[in-house]
Amino acid sequence: MGTLFMNNTDVEILLLCFPHQPDSCLKTTRFFVIRVIMYFLTLTAIVMTVFGNLLVIITISYFKQLHSPTNFIILSLAFVDFMLGCLVMPFSMVRWVEGCWFLGDLFCQIHSSLDMTLSISSILHLCLVSIDRYMAITDPLGYKLKVTNGNTAVCIAVVWIFSGMFSFGIVFSKINIAGLDEQMLNTCVGNCVLIFNKEWGIIAPLLNFYIPGAIMTCLYLKIFHVARKHARLISDRTAGLTSGETKKQVSDQRERKAAKTLGIVMGVFLLCWLPFFLITVIDPFLNFSTPLDVFDALIWFGYFNSMFNPLIYGFFYPRFQKAFKIIIVRYLFHLKSSSNLVLQ
Repeated sequence: MGTLFMNNTDVEILLLCFPHQPDSCLKTTRFFVIRVIMYFLTLTAIVMTVFGNLLVIITISYFKQLHSPTNFIILSLAFVDFMLGCLVMPFSMVRWVEGCWFLGDLFCQIHSSLDMTLSISSILHLCLVSIDRYMAITDPLGYKLKVTNGNTAVCIAVVWIFSGMFSFGIVFSKINIAGLDEQMLNTCVGNCVLIFNKEWGIIAPLLNFYIPGAIMTCLYLKIFHVARKHARLISDRTAGLTSGETKKQVSDQRERKAAKTLGIVMGVFLLCWLPFFLITVIDPFLNFSTPLDVFDALIWFGYFNSMFNPLIYGFFYPRFQKAFKIIIVRYLFHLKSSSNLVLQ
């Protein structure tokens, strides 16, 4: 009969990311059920992110009625989130669940750079949407003159270029880890973690989250104020045609709708990204004591924003809802009757 036990050395080898390399990192030990649940949740998020944003891309590209500056920003945002779901999230999923990086140092740097590029670009696109909506509501006459397809394309290009240069520049120059000792960097084989020293732990979140987030918050508060003002004006103009009670109901309904829209936009954005960027700033001052699993979980909360973006900026608006219906009915179910559907 063969032996029914393993010695301590055999157990240690099985727990290594690369069993035949003495400087290998240790795997993260998890119960099988926990691993299955993690894979199920992350795969679901990846599929929803990829197909949700792909539907937005197809819809805006297909319908000329949706070719507007605002929707071009949403189109670019959907492409960013689509790429995040295809090129970043699958590898992040394996790294988180297994606790190991199996693809080497160079691909680790490329993956980290792409992760930063697409995450930053997604946040900055959301900021562009808020600026666009602010200009459209506060200056509707000047908006058509100032916000053209050409100007919008330039702004989108600037966001892409800045995000890429900032992210790849930091990762490949390694300026983010300058001054950190090897113990903090955890340089064992199979490790792929992007960490920041104290200086860049403040600079990067400030430029890529806190400033855009503050701009979004201020603009959406202003939009909400203007929307309430417009609701009152419309209500006053219809005062001769409606009773006082109906007038109040119309005004209240408009205000509630504006508050709901802006609340969803800002609530989802802050819920997804604020915890990660708080830890990014705080962790260097705590000698990097935050557990790796906590960091990975917070990164996935940020990824969820890319999953929710199609729901917020696509499914939430009636014209998109009807466009999605036409696309799904015509191309997925191949129903000829869909030719009677016209996007208004």
